[in-house]
Amino acid sequence: MNNYEIIVYWSEDDHTFIAEVPELAGCMADGKTYIEAVQNAEAIIADWLETARALHREIPVARGKLAYA
Repeated sequence: MNNYEIIVYWSEDDHTFIAEVPELAGCMADGKTYIEAVQNAEAIIADWLETARALHREIPVARGKLAYA
């Protein structure tokens, strides 16, 4: 389980749910259902973190819910 915020929304253009992880640059997934989009996002977060570690890149600390102004 991760503590990164996942924002899920419906894309009318793509006819799918999009799950974005704002704290991890470029980290996003999609799915035919809300649940599938979240599950796919969880998998891609793990991949993102694994790749960042392999490349010795900085990994942002999960802040949980982000505040928007």
